[in-house]
Formats: sequence, structure tokens, C-alpha cells
Amino acid sequence: MEKLVINSFEEFASHEGQQLGISDWLLVDQNRINQFADATLDHQWIHVDVERAKQESPYKSTIAHGYLTLSLLPHLWGQIIEVNHLKMMVNYGMDKMRFGVPVITGSRIRLNAKLDKIENLRGICKAYIGFKIEIEGQRKPALQGEAQFLYYFE
Repeated sequence: MEKLVINSFEEFASHEGQQLGISDWLLVDQNRINQFADATLDHQWIHVDVERAKQESPYKSTIAHGYLTLSLLPHLWGQIIEVNHLKMMVNYGMDKMRFGVPVITGSRIRLNAKLDKIENLRGICKAYIGFKIEIEGQRKPALQGEAQFLYYFE
């Protein structure tokens, strides 16, 4: 899908209730998982011990941290939409967030996003983005929820 370009609140609001796009697939490999473990100090064996995971994990592989999957949201979101004429954009919160199935190492994920709702709060655009992080070849998403962003248009 082509990246959606937004230049104003009115343009953004015209997409309310619509799918905004789907990102490219992104590989979640062991190196990415290990780097996330180092950054967050979360070295639980189900993420970083490949040999133990082959033997003891029900997935027979290491899996990505749930928060790693979540942390990829901004990168994937940037592939779907470009919002111009901003002073700044702020992450406001998450609602209804659920981890569905684990991302097994070597899987590819992508973001599927929809503009659930949009509000003009005294000149600040509050966008409610319904999202699913999908795993290639899987029916259930790895993660889904609603992200809220504040866009401060110039």
C-alpha cells in the first residue's frame, strides 16, 4: 500500500473509520531480540537461550519479547502514514492492548492500522488508531489494541 500523506486536521479527519494502511513485513530475528534484551535488561531464557528454548519451550524456539513487538509500532507506523505541518507529535496512551500469540524468532510481522476516531481538542488533534501487529502465516495477531497520538499542527 502507498503511504498516506496528511497535511491538516481536516485531511486526517476525512479518514475516520477507515483503514489507514498496512506496513511492509519486518523480520524479527535473534539479533534484534538479543539487542532488545540488552537494552531492557530482560534476558529471560525464552528470549535469548536458543538451545534451552529448543529443548524446553513449547514453541521449540526463542520468542520475541512482547514489549519488543510493541516497540516496533512507531517504525511500522512510519511506513503507513506521513503527517506534515506539525510542531510535534506525542504518544498519548494505549487502550485495549492484548498480546495474542508469540512472535517466534525468524517470523515476519507487519502493522495493520485503522483510524477509529479523531478529535480536535482546542487545536490539538487526538487520533485513536486501532492496530494489529500481524505475523506472516498466522491467523491471530501478535498484538492488538488502540494507540492514541496527539498531533500538534502548525
